[in-house]
Amino acid sequence: MSSDPADLANLRDIVLPPPVSLWPFAPGVWIILAGILLAVPVASVRAWRRHRANAYRREALRELDAAPDAAAILPLLKRAAIVAYGREQVASLSGAAFLALLDRTGGTTAFTSGPARLLPNLVYAQGATMTAEDVATASADARRWLRNHRAREG
Repeated sequence: MSSDPADLANLRDIVLPPPVSLWPFAPGVWIILAGILLAVPVASVRAWRRHRANAYRREALRELDAAPDAAAILPLLKRAAIVAYGREQVASLSGAAFLALLDRTGGTTAFTSGPARLLPNLVYAQGATMTAEDVATASADARRWLRNHRAREG
């Protein structure tokens, strides 16, 4: 070693600190983990309740697939609407008023202005008919309403 402070022989290696330990976790990590542990059961319960609340939709879609004719579509929609919106609000509606409810709750105009407007005639009128294309369109409109309408909360 030299007495000259600028001599390169006087340099020493850089001493690095020991690596940071992963344990124990920092307080922020514990807070995030606690939040996740609380969120998982809450999300699971909400998903389970939503699944149970939508059982009527799945059943109605199954019945729509197995419907023997187009006259079965409107009573099926009526039963689903009663479950979704309550007997007090839906049971007294028929014909154009019920179709207007379907349009309002489904965010569409398919029931009052499309081929589905003919569905009450199939149920209530003797000898009423629809073309196969109109039946297919009305069935698709019913399926769309069953999937997309917003049921009341509660």
